[in-house]
Amino acid sequence: MNDIVPATPHDLSFIGLFLQADPIVKGVMILLVLASLGCWTIVVEKLLRFKSVRRQARAFEMAVRSADKLHKKLAGTTGRIVAAGQEAWRDQDPSESRAERRERIERAMRAALSADMRQLQVGLPFLATTGSAAPFIGLFGTVWGIMNSFSAIAASQDTSLSVVAPGIAEALFATAIGLVAAIPAVIAYNKLTTDLGRLQQSFAAGITSLGDRLARDRKPHLRAEAAE
Repeated sequence: MNDIVPATPHDLSFIGLFLQADPIVKGVMILLVLASLGCWTIVVEKLLRFKSVRRQARAFEMAVRSADKLHKKLAGTTGRIVAAGQEAWRDQDPSESRAERRERIERAMRAALSADMRQLQVGLPFLATTGSAAPFIGLFGTVWGIMNSFSAIAASQDTSLSVVAPGIAEALFATAIGLVAAIPAVIAYNKLTTDLGRLQQSFAAGITSLGDRLARDRKPHLRAEAAE
């Protein structure tokens, strides 16, 4: 009498589910993992840069409050904004009113701020795209995997749970990876865009105060700078 050979058990670990998956499902999984790694790289880089810019925003507020700090060399975003404002102040037109001079100075500083803010926005669209598209990419992998599972079931004519479960698990694993990639991306995008808006408001408040100061009557230290 022939011995019955037991069926080889399926490996339901994460690695096993990946290795046993259909090539297209594997491609979806790899794409989602790479997208997730890219998102985390952007998040870490942005958190470090935002921390630095936050310090610069505080330095800008202090520089606006203290006139003595305006003629010192300031670094980063603060330095570029102050330099743009002082350059616009030096380029004065005797015929312009104080309000026109203030608007021109503030416009120059806002342009310098906008250039730096655009640099900080690099990478944020990728987070938004990953957060919105990753679940659907994972769902595509799931649907494809389930289609293959049903095809295998039809070919084997065996609907037992031991036959159905592994294929379904492999397919659902793609959706799980899509959610793992999408959820942190959405949370990070919302946080970073909120932080960016707050930083921009902080700088904008300082620009208004500094623009008003520079538009007033000439001050001795500013006159000295213009002569240099």
